[in-house]
Amino acid sequence: MSTFLEDFLQLTTNLDKIMNNLLNKTIIKSSAILLLGSGLFFGGCSSTSSTSTDNSTTTTSSTTLSLSAAVTTLAGTAGSSGSADGTGTAATFNQPYDGTVDNGNLYVTDFGNHLIRKIVISSGVVTTFAGTGSRGSADGTGTAASFNFPQGITNDGTNLFVADVGNHLIRKIVISSGVVTTIAGTGSTGSSDGTGTAASFNLPFGITNDGTNLFVVDAQNHLIRKIVISSGVVTTFAGTGSRGSADGTGTAASFNFPQGITNDGTNLFVADVGNHLIRKIVISSGVVTTIAGTGSAGNADGTGTAASFNAPGITNDGTNLFVADRRNNTIRKVVISTGVVTTFAGTGSAGSADGTGTAASFNYPQSITHDGTSLFVMDLSNHTIRKID
Repeated sequence: MSTFLEDFLQLTTNLDKIMNNLLNKTIIKSSAILLLGSGLFFGGCSSTSSTSTDNSTTTTSSTTLSLSAAVTTLAGTAGSSGSADGTGTAATFNQPYDGTVDNGNLYVTDFGNHLIRKIVISSGVVTTFAGTGSRGSADGTGTAASFNFPQGITNDGTNLFVADVGNHLIRKIVISSGVVTTIAGTGSTGSSDGTGTAASFNLPFGITNDGTNLFVVDAQNHLIRKIVISSGVVTTFAGTGSRGSADGTGTAASFNFPQGITNDGTNLFVADVGNHLIRKIVISSGVVTTIAGTGSAGNADGTGTAASFNAPGITNDGTNLFVADRRNNTIRKVVISTGVVTTFAGTGSAGSADGTGTAASFNYPQSITHDGTSLFVMDLSNHTIRKID
């Protein structure tokens, strides 16, 4: 099995087959995920403040985005993987997975390279912010630290927080210094609550924060976990721990391989990938409801449970959810107040064309974030970062 997984990590194609195989299994071994590792199917999100935003856009000051849906390529060379720093399309990535914005910079988890990359949004200059480029779990400063298929990322304006899925850890990076430390997780699979490294996770994919707490999508445990940033105390916030799609309060609700997460300061929004649903969790009460999706894979626009998705990732601007609908190769918009779902960008076929709205194309758009002005899409199989204005 381990040999198979290692071989699989070398592949960057046939993503749909992998996802189908995983989602159809009752039990997904953690080793299988690393294999999946090629980034192939996970998605995450993050948080925000007035000066920092990300997939999850937590925001205490919501800014409804005014967008024409013009899609351009900010960084990366379509169809070419690599780890080169540079400006715009001269830089290369290997399956960029998630992103978060702070103070004019987009920080990206470069999944296949085991790196955290930094992009100056105004210029497109790409540099390596943290990671050796080899799999590992070492704390340290900048490129002396190591990660193992980093996926979700969020920030609170001072620190980046990374869901280091291959290590089953939550890592912290001080933005000003690049110092990397481990704030939660044993490094082995598990579902134990506890403080810091006494707690355990099983494939933490997505992450967001509200300035006080981190909320982690603990995918293989089918849970949403909460981490108090100041103390490192980890608790189970929602989910039974078994696959399901039941609405309810806290641990009475169930999820099926949830991956993406975002928040608006009042609610969490979860991309429940195994169920092809968008779920809402009221932070103050833990009440979980389904706001969009039929529960089956599809690409239909519509209202609430009449609409369908196929492996969604997620962000929000306080008024709308923007969904990276990965296997449909589209970006969808969900009006939070009404649940109305429309297709915002993407032809629906794999491609790398820039353009406006449904004239543009994506190839497995993995996740999405924004800076209060533009959306940024981690276009995983194109190895590019796309910008939507």
